[in-house]
Amino acid sequence: MMESGEWSTYLKYENEMRSNAKYGSIYGSLSQPVHDWGDFEYLGNITIGTPDQQFLVVLDTGSSNLWVPATDCNGAPCKTKHKFDKTKSSTYKENGKKWTIQYGSGDASGTLGEDTVRFGAIGENQLAIPSTTFGLASKISNDFKNDATDGILGLAFQSLAVDNVMPPLQNAIKQGLLDQPLFTVWLEHRGNMNDAAGGVFTYGAVDSTNCGPLVAYQPLSSASYWEFKIAGISLGTYKSTKSYSVISDTGTSFIGGPNAVISGLAKAAGAKYHALDEAYYIDCNANPGTVDIVIGTNTYSIQPVNYIVPIGSDKCLFAFFDFDFGGFGPSFILGDPLIRQFCNIYDIGNKQIGFAPSLQKGN
Repeated sequence: MMESGEWSTYLKYENEMRSNAKYGSIYGSLSQPVHDWGDFEYLGNITIGTPDQQFLVVLDTGSSNLWVPATDCNGAPCKTKHKFDKTKSSTYKENGKKWTIQYGSGDASGTLGEDTVRFGAIGENQLAIPSTTFGLASKISNDFKNDATDGILGLAFQSLAVDNVMPPLQNAIKQGLLDQPLFTVWLEHRGNMNDAAGGVFTYGAVDSTNCGPLVAYQPLSSASYWEFKIAGISLGTYKSTKSYSVISDTGTSFIGGPNAVISGLAKAAGAKYHALDEAYYIDCNANPGTVDIVIGTNTYSIQPVNYIVPIGSDKCLFAFFDFDFGGFGPSFILGDPLIRQFCNIYDIGNKQIGFAPSLQKGN
């Protein structure tokens, strides 16, 4: 993405999506493997319909809608995508309501339908969720053209969803399909590799295999995004003790925040900003120390291995970016670098988020 010159467009898509997004067998829990694409994106398989039609989607805690391309999605961005054929599913129910998700630098639109959605690939253990409303996209923007994903599966709250559609996992909870109304995310650092084993999303249980003992839960300040407060952030000679509203977002590759803070962290790390790429570059062998984030009474330290991202040709990125929500909403997006360091436990039932050390090698 960086080498092909598409990073700037992708970054705008990610930022603007979050700015505008607001307006088989049944198991009590399921561990779903995800695939890492260069430490930029973590994708998982789902199926829709009867028999199963399989899709590769972003499992995204920063949005709430599920959509995949439909057979009438004929534009260039859809050419390489898997498409849902409603005529081949015996459990499909027509809804027909039109929907649009506007991203600023792109969009997706189509009609709503209802069918059985299953977390997990064909042939794997699956969490089947009958009567799930989802979007059949007839149009997607060029922003998705070169992305490995077919669509997006939102894991945030219903209040964030376009057209107030109930998100799939909350539908599973409503139907009593999970042992506990929560899920755990464990992400791996795989560097400049594509389609590599990248972690596990565990639905209905705390992941005790890949995650250490719980450090603490933090109550949500808003149950729309996974939004809560931090009490400070620091790296080396830079320190901010200001309280900020933040969101935990599996669908964001880096950590985003106010320019004054991000530039301060970058300077302390020895990272240099590249205006054309809208990114901070850093020596791949740099060891600036930990990025320390204070949440509640605990300090969560991110090691350099999780915030220095190799992109090939002996180049690395400092995994932070300038982010502005326009004066409304959260000030920071805590994306994948934090989640690679600490498992995030998304407790839907109690509206809180928990943190436990990741047991991945190298942490």
